[in-house]
Amino acid sequence: MKEHIDRLYRSLKNVSIDSGMSPGEMLDINEEAIRRNEDRREEVGDFTIHPFVTRGLEHSGRANVCVRVAPVGFSSFAHLYNEGAHGVITRTRSYSPESVDPKVKHYSRMNFNLAALEARDVDPEAYPILTDSDGNVTEGVGNNVLLVTDGVIRSPDDRSILQGISRGMVMDLAQRLNIPFVEEDLQPYDLYNADEVFFTGTSPCVLPCTEVDRRQVSDGKPGPITQQLLAAWSEGVGVDIVDQALRYAKR
Repeated sequence: MKEHIDRLYRSLKNVSIDSGMSPGEMLDINEEAIRRNEDRREEVGDFTIHPFVTRGLEHSGRANVCVRVAPVGFSSFAHLYNEGAHGVITRTRSYSPESVDPKVKHYSRMNFNLAALEARDVDPEAYPILTDSDGNVTEGVGNNVLLVTDGVIRSPDDRSILQGISRGMVMDLAQRLNIPFVEEDLQPYDLYNADEVFFTGTSPCVLPCTEVDRRQVSDGKPGPITQQLLAAWSEGVGVDIVDQALRYAKR
């Protein structure tokens, strides 16, 4: 939670919005929102929580601070831990860093909506994968995209992607597990020929991707490093991530 709040405040500073409260106060409000919904946890399994801030009616006026709590939508991704997600590289591009810095977490992302529609035209359940103006792989819609080649986790650098908190968790886990992690330019070619491809995001944490642009990734099954990361993450938080998703997806 702290890493998410810290990123929020970096974004607010970048766009000159004063939330009217300290990061610590924001963290306390989020924790309170969770406590107020704790009696629903057994029913839904777990919560997703979205703190967000808008500028308000006047550019120099008081900002609006909101916290939204909802059940995690386990049914949308639980089956993909075993089957693997599909990805589609879209013609719709990521915003150029020269126009909007991708490190700012914001909701002004029409390109994400267009990319999602474009991906669904190819494969109704596919996750869109965007590229930059040079054709380098950037990120998905609300998730980061990583791959594995010869035992090395490879990721786009953060010039043109959001600094995903789940991506950062994978970097930490890779260090603990002695798995090499590199940041570099990646092209669609690299995805097609990877040993493993996976997505990182807050709710699924690590989600295997077994097909990109109708091309099977390796043997078409979730790879060993992807599964190793999921197991280590589960151990770290004291929750079997896959088991939780599969159990509550049925409710």
